[in-house]
Amino acid sequence: MSPDETPGEEAREEARQASGEIPPELMLPNPVVDPTDRAAVEAMLGRLAGEELRLVGQLVEASNGVFLGLVGDGEDESGRAPIRVIYKPTRGERPLHDFPPGTLAQRETAAFLVSHEGGYAVVPPTVLREGPLGPGSVQLWIDHDADASPMVDLVAPDAIGEGVIPVFTGETPAGEQVVVVHRDDEAAARFAAYDCVVNNADRKGSHVLVDPTGRAWGIDHGITLHAEPKLRTVLWGWVGDPLPAAEVERLSLLESLLGEPGSALVQGLVGLLSEDEIASLAARVSALLAAGTYPEPNPGHYPIPWPPL
Repeated sequence: MSPDETPGEEAREEARQASGEIPPELMLPNPVVDPTDRAAVEAMLGRLAGEELRLVGQLVEASNGVFLGLVGDGEDESGRAPIRVIYKPTRGERPLHDFPPGTLAQRETAAFLVSHEGGYAVVPPTVLREGPLGPGSVQLWIDHDADASPMVDLVAPDAIGEGVIPVFTGETPAGEQVVVVHRDDEAAARFAAYDCVVNNADRKGSHVLVDPTGRAWGIDHGITLHAEPKLRTVLWGWVGDPLPAAEVERLSLLESLLGEPGSALVQGLVGLLSEDEIASLAARVSALLAAGTYPEPNPGHYPIPWPPL
C-alpha cells in the first residue's frame, strides 16, 4: 500500500484483481430464510461461517469497502447453489470520529445477534469471519423487491395516504415541498423499537429492504451499539406512544438474556463489543421497559440520519 492510499482503497484494488467474469450464480435468486425459524437461521449461519468465500464484485457507492461475494462452490454432495453475500472487511473501514476504529464489522455481527436472540427478525444472518481481505462481517444478500411498498417513502404534502405516518418535511433542490413518511404497521413499529435497543445511528429509508416474500429486512448496522446515545432514524412516528405488547415481550426477553452471563446472546456479544457497550445495551433495554413508551429524540443530538433516504 502506498503512503497515499487508505486501507479501503487497498481493499478495493485487491477485490478488483480477485474479481473476474460475472459468475452465472449471480443471476439466480438468493436463498430466502425465515428469521423466525431458528433451525433454518442456524443452518445458514453455518454456511456463511464455514464455506469458502470468494469475491465477485464491489459496491462502489458505499463509503467503506463493501464487496459482493459468493459462499460455497456449488460442488458439494448436497448440490446446493452458492449463496450471495455482502462482505465488509475491517481493513476497508474508513475511520469515524465518534466510533472506535476497526469495530464496524463486529457491530454488524452484534446487531444481528440482538435481532436474532431478541426475536426482532430484522437483520439478515450475519457472521464475523476471515475472508479474502482479512476478517470482516459476512451477511446474507437480500434480493430486494423494487416493486414492493417501501417502509419509508418521500411524498408530496397532498399525497399522504392512509396507513402511513408523516415524520418531517423537506424541500427538493427544485424547491418542491416533500414529506418523509413511514408505514404505520407492525413491521415498522418493530424496526423502530429495535433501533432504540441497538442505538442505531443510521436508520435511513434505504436501509430497509423487502424480499420477494414481502418481509422487510434491515441492513447496514455498522454504527450501532455505541455506549453513548447516538440514535438517528427516520422511524420517529410513535414518539411518546405506548410500546406494543409484542415489543414489551421482546424487551423482557432481552433483559432476561442480558442478565444471564451464560446466555447465547451475552456469550456472542463478548468479543464483539466492549464491557461498557454491553452494559449500555442492557441499560437501554431496562429504560425502555421502565418507560413503556417509544423515546423522544435525545436533546442536543440531531435525530435524523443524512441523507434520510
